[in-house]
Amino acid sequence: MANAAHRTRTATFFGGVVPASDQEEELAYGIGLALGDAGLVVQHGGYNGLMEQAARGAAARDGQVVAVTLTNVDWGEFNPYVTESVRLSTMGERFHRFLDNTDLVVAMGGGVGTLHELTAALWYAGNIRAVPVWLAGETALRLLAFLKAERWLFESPTRPLGFLREIPDLATFERELSVLLDSRDRRGDLDSVIARGRR
Repeated sequence: MANAAHRTRTATFFGGVVPASDQEEELAYGIGLALGDAGLVVQHGGYNGLMEQAARGAAARDGQVVAVTLTNVDWGEFNPYVTESVRLSTMGERFHRFLDNTDLVVAMGGGVGTLHELTAALWYAGNIRAVPVWLAGETALRLLAFLKAERWLFESPTRPLGFLREIPDLATFERELSVLLDSRDRRGDLDSVIARGRR
């Protein structure tokens, strides 16, 4: 069995089908480019809008794009950059696919479906596993400010929010991604040393 340092890294991207602005479309594309450059598999719903822009960016770097959807619904055709699809029976299975083994969740603006995905990720990261959740772009950052102001989302001793990052622009995303992957590489090296010591 391969160790964790050699596992394929994955980023989960949540974003709506109707982008709020050209700037958010450009940011989604840039995020896809950065994820593709870093060798992460991008998984999302597989459809259009911001998902398509992120997929287009990843594909421009020969990245793998996985559409994760449900078996018994028809939300339309996948965008042309999807390289693989996974169809699951329930929304619960879909969320587990998105969150259980991902290295990063990136959420941008969208509709109620994106809101559902984002709040599931926030709850999961705060209660199950502190997977990094990064909110990117003006729309998502306005939502985050509202959630904090209205105390839908707040930090406590038992619910730290260290997994959250605010990503206003592509330069911030690229910088944070570099830091995240460097720390994962160092952690993987440490895990390898520990595994060798147990033999």
